Amino acid sequence: MSCLVQAQTPKGKLFIIGGGDRSDNLMKQILSVADLTKKDYIVVLPMSSEEPDSSFIFFKTQMLKLTTNPIVMFNFNKETAQNKTLTDSLQKAKLIFISGGDQTRFMNIVQNTPIKTAIKKAYENGSTISGTSAGAAVMSEKMITGNQKLQKEYSGTFDNIRYDNLETSEGLGLIKTAIIDQHFLKRNRYNRLLTALVEFPTLTGIGIDEATAIIVRNNQVEVAGDSEVIVVRNPKGILKAKNNNLISIESLQMSIYTPGQKFNIK
Repeated sequence: MSCLVQAQTPKGKLFIIGGGDRSDNLMKQILSVADLTKKDYIVVLPMSSEEPDSSFIFFKTQMLKLTTNPIVMFNFNKETAQNKTLTDSLQKAKLIFISGGDQTRFMNIVQNTPIKTAIKKAYENGSTISGTSAGAAVMSEKMITGNQKLQKEYSGTFDNIRYDNLETSEGLGLIKTAIIDQHFLKRNRYNRLLTALVEFPTLTGIGIDEATAIIVRNNQVEVAGDSEVIVVRNPKGILKAKNNNLISIESLQMSIYTPGQKFNIK
């Protein structure tokens, strides 16, 4: 069965924003990529946010200046996750936007439910799936939660490179071959992405800065927005110290891309 799933190339696109400010120009690009017709509508999924209504209003206020397409919020919970009318409507949305907040909060509602299936089917059928910050983290199969296993207190900075410290869980799996990190340059998250690469050496690590996005069309990725995207891959000669979780990597490939540039992921 997995071979069949792999064989199906999604017709949709991903528009993944690294958090921070979203300029009108960036949002116009989302609309251009989504290529909405008059009858299409936009669904916002605000479940990452502690204040879902505010999150939705902020998005809607900006988008109303840029499009006449209807914009609706589906703030799912464990009960409504099973509501077939709602999940069918989600699947038919031509543009789905996942707001920022806490990616684990989002996946706790979505995981193993018809919501996740609807998002995947929408993507396979040609819809554009977009998200910012936490909504970016959920895109990959291996999702960075932000927590450190060796440190009980949550810290916005990831001030070490240690083996078996990065906490990951299962995301939406719209990208299988890369792992996404966000607010990247702004919050100096190199240590976190390098740690991810040691844990998952076959994946491409993609760090997206604030006010910046990647547009994913199958295996081709294009950078959009105001800043840069950092890509790390192919770590060679990984060694893990037994007693203190220190890591060494002999070499790896690192690239920096600016808006308009493109790169491929396997």
